[in-house]
Amino acid sequence: MSGIINRKMATRGISALNMNQFLLGSRVFASRNFSSATKEMTVRDALNSALDEEMSADPKVFIMGEEVGEYQGAYKITKGLLNKYGPQRVLDTPITEAGFTGMGVGAAYHGLKPVIEFMTFNFSMQAIDHIINSAAKSNYMSAGQISVPIVFRGPNGAAAGVGAQHSQCYAAWFGACPGLKVLAPYSSEDARGLLKAAIRDPDPVVFLENELLYGESFPVSAEVLDSSFSLPIGKAKIEREGKDITITAFSKMVGYALKAAEILAKEGISAEVINLRSIRPLDRSTINASVRKTNRLLTVEEGFPQHGVGAEICASVVEESFEYLDAPVERISGADVPMPYAANLERMAVPQIEDIVRGAKRACYRAAKSVPMAATA
Repeated sequence: MSGIINRKMATRGISALNMNQFLLGSRVFASRNFSSATKEMTVRDALNSALDEEMSADPKVFIMGEEVGEYQGAYKITKGLLNKYGPQRVLDTPITEAGFTGMGVGAAYHGLKPVIEFMTFNFSMQAIDHIINSAAKSNYMSAGQISVPIVFRGPNGAAAGVGAQHSQCYAAWFGACPGLKVLAPYSSEDARGLLKAAIRDPDPVVFLENELLYGESFPVSAEVLDSSFSLPIGKAKIEREGKDITITAFSKMVGYALKAAEILAKEGISAEVINLRSIRPLDRSTINASVRKTNRLLTVEEGFPQHGVGAEICASVVEESFEYLDAPVERISGADVPMPYAANLERMAVPQIEDIVRGAKRACYRAAKSVPMAATA
C-alpha cells in the first residue's frame, strides 16, 4: 500500500510536473449533456457522480478505504470507479482505519487530494488522532505552510438495529474542532454539491452522510447535474418558509422537520425549516435572521443532547437575537443514553416526527408543557 502511495506522491525525486504527468495517465474525461428538465436522483447516485466527476477533473483525487474497489463500496457509493480509474486511484485497504487514514493525511501533505471512506463514522474513532491532531491542526501549526486537502466521508448517525456502537452521530464531536469543516447533506442536491465543494476545498472536511438516505430519491435540476456545480460551504438552505417558528435540522432530520411542518400547517402553525447543510462553519446569520422573523426556535438533531449542535444554535440565538424570542427555545435530540438494540426502544431513543410537532406546539403555546417527550433535551 505504501508503495502505491509513494509512487503517486511528489517526493524529492519526482517533480510536481512529473507527478501530474504520471497521474494523467489514469485520467478519464467524459462529456455530459444534461436535459433542462428536472429529474429524480438517489443520494447514492449523487455521491457516486460527484466522486466520478471530481476524479475525472483532477488527477490528484483518489479514494481509499475498506471495500471501495473490488466490492464497489459497502454501500455502492464507489460503484464503477475501480474499473474506470484503476487500483492506483481506488485503493482497497485492510481493516485498519488508523493506518489508511494516516496514509491519506500524509498524501494530502504532499499535494494529493485523498477521499477517505469510513464504512461507518463510528470506525473513525480508530483514526481520530490523524483527523484531529494531524489533519485539522497542521495548517495552523505550520503558519499556513501546510495545506491538508482531504475528505473523510461515510455514513453517520443511527441506521436500524445496529446497536450502541454503530449508531452515534459525530456532528457535534467533529464540529467542536477548529481546523475542520463539517458537512451533513440531506438531499441529492446537497450530497452532490457539498461533496464536490469538499473535494475542491484546501482544508480537511468531515462529510457526514446517512445510510438510510442513500436510497432516497430527490428532484435535481439541470444546474445540479452540471459538472461545474457545487454548493458553498457554510451556507444553510431554507427548505420551507414560515412565519411562526424556525425549525433547524440537518441530514435525515430535515425530512422529519418538513413532514412535521406539513402537519403543523394543518393546525395553523407556519413553520420555517432550515437545512443546516454545514455544521462547521455554522450559518449563524441565516438562523438568526429567521428567528428574528418567527420569534421562536426549535432545533432538531439525532445526536446526544448535551453539548450538541442544537445547544450551539441555542447559544448563538441567545447571544444575537434574545430580544426577539417570544418563547423559550425548544430542543429535540436523541435520548441521553447509548442506542438500544431492541427496535421499540431504538425508536424511542431517536427523534420522531410527532416529537417535533409537540415541541413546536409548546413553543407556540399550543400544547401543555407536561406532555412527555420520547427524545427531548
